[in-house]
Amino acid sequence: MVVLNWTRKFVITLIGFAVLAAGLGLALPGIPGPGLLLMIAGFAILGLEYTWAKSALDSSKQKLRRITQPMQKTKAKTDPQENKPK
Repeated sequence: MVVLNWTRKFVITLIGFAVLAAGLGLALPGIPGPGLLLMIAGFAILGLEYTWAKSALDSSKQKLRRITQPMQKTKAKTDPQENKPK
């Protein structure tokens, strides 16, 4: 069982850092691509085994909600489809 747990952790770590590195590479300026999504996916994979990655992912989610919340309120005020009488 110890070997299986160690192997699982090793594989998750390897895949997580590979996805995270690919995201960092694609997030460089001038390179179009889904870099941010791959970085989030990398942290999600690493969060399966590491609490620091899980807390980094949770922190990013909270920051994203704080950033997008004013945008959602503005969209609701200006979207004519939302204010149509039924």
